[in-house]
Amino acid sequence: MKYTLSLLPLLYFGLFSRVAAQDGTSGGRTSDGTSGGGTTDGTSGGRTSDGTSGVESGLKNPLKDIDSLEDLLQAILQAVVQLGAIILVIAIIYVGFKFVVAQGNEEKLREARSALVWTIIGGLILLGAEAISLVIQETAGSLTS
Repeated sequence: MKYTLSLLPLLYFGLFSRVAAQDGTSGGRTSDGTSGGGTTDGTSGGRTSDGTSGVESGLKNPLKDIDSLEDLLQAILQAVVQLGAIILVIAIIYVGFKFVVAQGNEEKLREARSALVWTIIGGLILLGAEAISLVIQETAGSLTS
């Protein structure tokens, strides 16, 4: 189990590094493939010939399509459900491994059955969270219209 838990951070960072790479902001590269540290006039120090830094100023919204609290909560729920689904698959594989390792030992089989039941309950809670969210959205939508 501790080996499975040690893989979770790798999985987490693996998923979100792809998101950063698709955004075009990872690795210090600009959209044309050049490194962002150079200058236009060949001088060093990261300044252009007019003395400005050459980097766009201002804040970019990292939450591109999220304009309201409802959209933010929906995005968080989707992320939790997606991550939970990955963890659920890993847990089912782990439970199958526990059944194989039990080799007929009653105590180990009992532990494996218990782990299977709790894994299924966790999956149902994951699905229930999505269903409850949809019910709340529809109820709130019917009350405001």
